[in-house]
Amino acid sequence: MNEDFEQEYFHKRSVSLHGHKTSISLEQDFWNVLEDAAFSQNISLIQLIQKVDERRKRALSSALRLYALKYALGQKV
Repeated sequence: MNEDFEQEYFHKRSVSLHGHKTSISLEQDFWNVLEDAAFSQNISLIQLIQKVDERRKRALSSALRLYALKYALGQKV
């Protein structure tokens, strides 16, 4: 895959979880869904990420993608 394409396609955000800084790379479409999910719950995106982080059993980026997918499909998240 072309490296320039990956840089345009993936968007990295830095967050602090439990006092530890980490960065998360997701496709912009996933960020959009996560922002919508946070807005619909009247919480910040960081709070949503913390919520997913506390319940995850896999890599954070994978857990966030699955959360976004379930939210988009109208499934319980």
